Amino acid sequence: MKPAARIQATIDVLTRIKENDRVPMDSAIGDYMRQRRYIGSKDRANIAERCYNMARAHARLGWWLEKFEAEDTPRNRILFWLLVAEVTGEPGRIEKYITDLFDGTKYAPEELTGQELHYIKLVREGKMIGGGIDHADMPDAVRAEVPPKYEAQLRSYFGKDFEIEMAAMLKTATLDLRVNTFLIDREKAQASLKKDDVETNEGTYADTALRCVEKSYISRTKAFTKGWVEIQDEGSQLIAQLCDAQPKMQVLDYCAGAGGKTLALGAAMKCKGRIVAMDNDSRRLQKGRDRYKKARIADIIEVRSLEDEKNRKWVKRQKGKFDIVLTDVPCTGTGTWRRNPDMRWRQFGPTLEELIPIQAEIMEKASALVKPGGKFVYATCSLLAEENEHQIEKFLKNHGDEFEVQPVPEQFGKPYLRMTPHRHQTDGFFTAVLIRKELT
Repeated sequence: MKPAARIQATIDVLTRIKENDRVPMDSAIGDYMRQRRYIGSKDRANIAERCYNMARAHARLGWWLEKFEAEDTPRNRILFWLLVAEVTGEPGRIEKYITDLFDGTKYAPEELTGQELHYIKLVREGKMIGGGIDHADMPDAVRAEVPPKYEAQLRSYFGKDFEIEMAAMLKTATLDLRVNTFLIDREKAQASLKKDDVETNEGTYADTALRCVEKSYISRTKAFTKGWVEIQDEGSQLIAQLCDAQPKMQVLDYCAGAGGKTLALGAAMKCKGRIVAMDNDSRRLQKGRDRYKKARIADIIEVRSLEDEKNRKWVKRQKGKFDIVLTDVPCTGTGTWRRNPDMRWRQFGPTLEELIPIQAEIMEKASALVKPGGKFVYATCSLLAEENEHQIEKFLKNHGDEFEVQPVPEQFGKPYLRMTPHRHQTDGFFTAVLIRKELT
């Protein structure tokens, strides 16, 4: 594809996203590409990367559009993106380059209108062209790409570190791998990946983590096809590590989803014991089955969907049966903004106000399944105290005579795990480990 065709394809993708705001950006891009098999791999990468970069600049691009009284359309967004972010150099060269892209030829965007040429002139006269997307007049929340609905909560929690913490959320996420230590040790997995031209470093915190030095196609490696590694953020691996699952234990992954943490728990248990993987989404649970087989831990995993009435009745009979109950509860996902930048601005699931009672209900039901001396682990991929510390405080207010907090190592927080991109170079995660008190 010519550069102009790539720009038009980006406009097409952004238009699809705007027209169907219930579809995540990665799905919209994937659907677009599947319908156009003729688009080459380099072109696909270029288009996808531009879409993600623009999503990370959503508020700042909106500020520029408002500044110049331009309508907020996909075409105007990409025009201003080119002007203030992507294209650099002398103003005259930038102006010609953009004009050449919008030349109206086959597969290229239509020619620039008089109004659009006027925008270029205004930006150029203001000496802004190619000067970068940030501007001194922008409010700090706009520069940090913080949605107004979460700004007060994030300012309250991070205080003086608000800007630096939020700036770290704008960077592209690292590619982390979890080594399946049931099948291979970390050093051997690292060596295998290197043979397939994937350079990695050992993780800083999780003893199962490897971090890729650069973007890599892991699915093509022997280590991935053999089930020796899985893609999983190091912070997420730490949640499973804090569970401290041991062989022969009885473990319940109450919100298992597609099984990322179930896999980590099974490897830690050396495929000895029992894990029940539950979720209220049968389709997501099914995705885990093939992963368990590849990792060779399927023999100890029971998959139970809460959509099935029989399983809901089964849960009620399991009070006090499990050594560990992990609840990685539904949340706003604010800790994953590096990976899912469109989640800042688009609502794909329940709102914060709707999630809080859902989380509390899950805690009530799941905590009852922990045996005396066992662990109840509550986790989110959220930065918001309302979903994290506040939920634990409310739970302990009602169950303080039954549960007590087991503090995590202080490098992760006190007394709960709090991982952020700025402090730990991981996604944002929260984890509380509670111990059910022994009967007296």
